[in-house]
Amino acid sequence: MHVLLDPWQHGFMQRAVLELTLVSVLTGVLGCWIVFYELSYSAESLAHALFPGLVGATLLGLPLLLGAFFGIAAAALAIALAAAIPGIGRDTAVAVVITTLFGLGVLLALTPSAPPGIQSLLFGDPLAITRRDLAVAAAVCLFALVALAALHRALLAIGFDRRSARALGLRPVYVELALIALVAVAILVAVQALGNLLVVAILIAPAATARLLARRLPTMMALAVAIAVAGSVGGLYLSYYAGLAAGASIALVLVGAYFSVFAAGGLAGRGRRGAKMRAATISA
Repeated sequence: MHVLLDPWQHGFMQRAVLELTLVSVLTGVLGCWIVFYELSYSAESLAHALFPGLVGATLLGLPLLLGAFFGIAAAALAIALAAAIPGIGRDTAVAVVITTLFGLGVLLALTPSAPPGIQSLLFGDPLAITRRDLAVAAAVCLFALVALAALHRALLAIGFDRRSARALGLRPVYVELALIALVAVAILVAVQALGNLLVVAILIAPAATARLLARRLPTMMALAVAIAVAGSVGGLYLSYYAGLAAGASIALVLVGAYFSVFAAGGLAGRGRRGAKMRAATISA
C-alpha cells in the first residue's frame, strides 16, 4: 500500500494526475474520431505546425492560444504557396513546410537566450502543472467535449456515407474543419503535460488500442478514455520510481499498451487458426 499511495502524497503528483485525467477524457473521445477519419498523420503535422507559434508566444509573453492560431495560419499559407509551385505535390508541400516550421520552433526553443523552461514545450512536464493550469485545462476540455457532442451525429453521418450526408444538408468540409480545429485545441491543452514531440501518443495510442478491442464507437470511446487514464497513471508511477521523465514515461506506457494488445490479438488469432486446423485433421 505504501508503494501505491506514496506518490499521491505530493501536491505536484496530485495536480499532474488531475491534469492528465482531464486530457485523457478529451483525447480518448477525440482520438477515436481521429482514427475513424484516418487523420493520424494530420494530427502529428498539426502538432509540429503549432510549435513555432507556441514558442513565439512564450518568448513574447502572449497567450499560447494566440500563438497556436498564428502557427496554424502560417502553416496553411506556406503549404498553399508551396503546393502552387509546379512539380511539387500537396503531400511534398506539407512535408517540407511542417519540417521547416518544426525546425524553426526547435531553434527558437533551444537558443541560449530562451527563458528557462521553454524546452518543456518540446518534451512536456506534467509535474509542473499549477492550479491555474488545471482550471484552464478543465475549461478547454469541457468546451471541446461539448463541441464534440454537438458534432457527433454529423461526424457519424459523414464518416459512414459522405454522399448521403450531403443529401441531408450537411457540409462535410465545414464539419471536418471543425474536427481539425478541435484537434488543435486538444494539442494545445495537452502540450504542457506531454510536450509537442509526445502529445500524439495520448491522441492516437489509446484510440488505436481501443479499436483493436471494440467494434462499436461508444464502447471504443469508453475504452480509449480508460486506457488513456490508466496509461497516464502508470506512466506517473514509472516516472516516480524509476526516475524517468514523466512525459516520456506516459508515452512509453501508452504505446506499450498498444503493442501488447496487438501482439496478444495476433497470438490469439494464431491459436484459433491452429485449433481449427487440429480439429480438421482429427475429423479427417
